[in-house]
Amino acid sequence: MTQSIDYGNLMHHAMRGLIQTVLSDIAANGLPGEHHFFITFDTRHPDAELADWLRERYPEEMTIVIQNWYDNFEVGEDGFSITLNFGNSPEPLYVPLDAITTFVDPSVEFGLRFETQEYDEDDEIEEGEVAEEEEAAPAERGEAEVVSLDQFRK
Repeated sequence: MTQSIDYGNLMHHAMRGLIQTVLSDIAANGLPGEHHFFITFDTRHPDAELADWLRERYPEEMTIVIQNWYDNFEVGEDGFSITLNFGNSPEPLYVPLDAITTFVDPSVEFGLRFETQEYDEDDEIEEGEVAEEEEAAPAERGEAEVVSLDQFRK
């Protein structure tokens, strides 16, 4: 049994489920009205797939726009694949949902930002044990964040 409920990770999982639901609908039915997305993802994620020249150009993170032209858009349980145009060169991408750091739909001033969390298998907490960080400073856990959408307002 754990010592506390990890609301941060539960919220991240739920919000990534929301993104998956939205993208699945778009893949099946297309973008309605003025909706479009800016999706930033971590290109270092082990399951992210992109052309070598894109990975070299964006070694840490990359923002893609799903708006006017996209092809081969498929959404799975763990991520999505899409072909986008980069300087008149169509390139396929695979973006794991866990790699997404921001998801914004500026047409309705909606946005999510995820804090990256890295865990090692050695960091698991045994039953009855409290992690030193939680015991020492529980207020420093930056798992929840208010996201300002001012930069996306028209």
